[in-house]
Amino acid sequence: MPSFDIVSELDNQEVKNAVDQASREFTQRYDFKDTQTSIQLGEDEIKLNSSTEDRLAAAKQVLEEKFVKRKISLKAVEFGNVTDAAGGSVSQTATLTAGISSDKAKELNKFIKEMGLKGIQSQTQGEQLRVTGKKRDDLQAVIATMKEENFNIPLQFVNFRD
Repeated sequence: MPSFDIVSELDNQEVKNAVDQASREFTQRYDFKDTQTSIQLGEDEIKLNSSTEDRLAAAKQVLEEKFVKRKISLKAVEFGNVTDAAGGSVSQTATLTAGISSDKAKELNKFIKEMGLKGIQSQTQGEQLRVTGKKRDDLQAVIATMKEENFNIPLQFVNFRD
């Protein structure tokens, strides 16, 4: 029976490369000189620090540009509130989200069922969904429809099997 999986993954190496490029740009650009702008990559978060909110906003923009250049979806990054840090500086934390939560999985399953295609079934398997159907064309229609819809998480469609 034809099937495919819906996953939400991040390429950790590309994230690391984007953060490294942003960090290098902070040290080289004149407008970041003497602003103590820095970036640190954690397990599932990125911390931005700077001396002013303007420079922090510029640092955030640089990071987003690096993500886009490396084809990392900005839907996978959720920026928190700007907070005051030590020494009169400001900081912001960006949380990286990977995987499909159970609430999102329910929403995706409901969306697939509401499409009304005959013989299409979806089930949650951990942090991914498996969609099966009798016809390959119906599965391709599911993929095309889901690509058009905005679920606020990055979705990849993998393991398409006949």
